[in-house]
Amino acid sequence: MKSKQGGFTLVEIMIVVAVIGMLAAIALPSFMRSRTKSQTTACINNLRQIEAAKEQWALETRKAQGAAVLTTEIDAYMKKSPTCPAGGTYDYTSVGSNTVCSVTNHTLP
Repeated sequence: MKSKQGGFTLVEIMIVVAVIGMLAAIALPSFMRSRTKSQTTACINNLRQIEAAKEQWALETRKAQGAAVLTTEIDAYMKKSPTCPAGGTYDYTSVGSNTVCSVTNHTLP
């Protein structure tokens, strides 16, 4: 009796690899968009937290609009100093003006 060995042919393996490649080509841009959007949302939430801490600090220390802000003093009003998930840096600016991130489109509305 002859024993027939089973297995995949080279053509079948190449077809599977091509299909997986096409699926990856379709899914990757969508994944990158959603990653960028989630980083932007997280950064904007960080900016809101910094603004709330700045306002609380300004009220407790009786600082006027436009007063210079010390980053270390503001960070004391938060559990930890926030960092931008996209690698940007925050500029706390002054009392009454919005904190800004160095990454484009990461701004408070």
